[in-house]
Amino acid sequence: MVFVPTAVPWSPKHQIQRLQVTRKLLETEEQAAFPLGGPSPSCLYLASNHSNKWGHPRGYRIQTASVAGEPLPQNSSMERALSWARYQLAVTQRKEAEPRSSSIFNQNDPWAPTVDFADFINNETIAGEDLVAWVTAGFLHIPHSEDIPNTVTVGNGVGFFLRPYNFFDQDPSFDSADSVYFREDQDAGACEVNRLACLPQAVACAPHLPAFSHAGFSHN
Repeated sequence: MVFVPTAVPWSPKHQIQRLQVTRKLLETEEQAAFPLGGPSPSCLYLASNHSNKWGHPRGYRIQTASVAGEPLPQNSSMERALSWARYQLAVTQRKEAEPRSSSIFNQNDPWAPTVDFADFINNETIAGEDLVAWVTAGFLHIPHSEDIPNTVTVGNGVGFFLRPYNFFDQDPSFDSADSVYFREDQDAGACEVNRLACLPQAVACAPHLPAFSHAGFSHN
């Protein structure tokens, strides 16, 4: 997002600062690695070579919802075992030799780690490649008296959102079935009464669940 000076149409001698979206294509792993605490794009999404009906590349947006605490200083002799913590987000080429950002063996010898995530980022191209997005999510909780007897979960959420971005032509919820209302004398399994009853025949991904039955309550 950038501010663009724009002349006021009804008063050309004055200017306003108009907020404008700018797009930048990230082509290498170095460009797509964002250190923790540093600047990051307002909107980052992984785009495919296919477009929706509006002409926009189909893709998914990565939206960070929580940020981890301070990483170890890079001059620490143990930092290489936790080098993934340097980045709040990094995008690299997908490789079979790079299945995870760390290893359980790193804790045994953090001074000579089995996996050093920083080695994954070696300025290779990411344009037109199969990609992996490495997201670091977390928060720092300092114990206080209100944690007794249970720590409050409100405000302590951790995670990120992977959201479709121009992936669909419109809001996909438009294709969801509406509420179903039927009377006692109607057959809930009939398609003309209950649209949901026809989903297994109309939708390939709908599970085939057995009919629900209830044995009643036992009286002991």
